Amino acid sequence: MRAQAIAMLAIFLLGIVTPAMGANEERYGYITVQDVTVQLRNDTALINVNYTVDEGTRIIFFLLGKQDLKNKLYRILNYDGAQMRRIDLQSAEFSVNAAAYSYGKGIFWYPAHQFNIVIPSLTIQSRQVTRTYLMTSTFPNGMGYFDVNPEQFTQQIPQIPETT
Repeated sequence: MRAQAIAMLAIFLLGIVTPAMGANEERYGYITVQDVTVQLRNDTALINVNYTVDEGTRIIFFLLGKQDLKNKLYRILNYDGAQMRRIDLQSAEFSVNAAAYSYGKGIFWYPAHQFNIVIPSLTIQSRQVTRTYLMTSTFPNGMGYFDVNPEQFTQQIPQIPETT
C-alpha cells in the first residue's frame, strides 16, 4: 500500500513539473514576446515590442484597463526611466532617454543590457548598423555608433567679399 502511495505521489509530481518545464522562456505571465526592436537616436532608445496576450485576458483589459500589461512590459524590458509612448494588445512603444552614453561630437555607446525574459528576435539599429540576435535575454558587449544632430553642427558659412 505504501509503494502505491509513493508511486501515485511521483506521478502527481511529474504531472505538475512537466508543464512547467515546457513553459516558453519568451513568456511572462499572459504575455508571449515575439520580437523587440531598439532604434538608437542620439542617446535615446526607441523600443518597439511585438507580443501576443492570452485570449482569456483580453476581456479583462477592456473591463479593467491595461495597467497590468504596462507593468509587465516594463519588467520584461528592464530599463530604468522607460516611458510608454503607445500600447495595444499586440505591440507597445517605449522611449528611454539617456539609454546610451554620449562622448560628444555625435559619438555614442549603447551598453550591454539584460532583459528579464528570452527575446526570440532582438534587433538593435543605429544609423550605421543593424544587429539581430535570436533567442537571447541579453544584448551583449554593447555597441558604439555615430549619430549627428544637424543642429549641433550648423555653422554660418562666411561670406566672401565681392571683388569688383
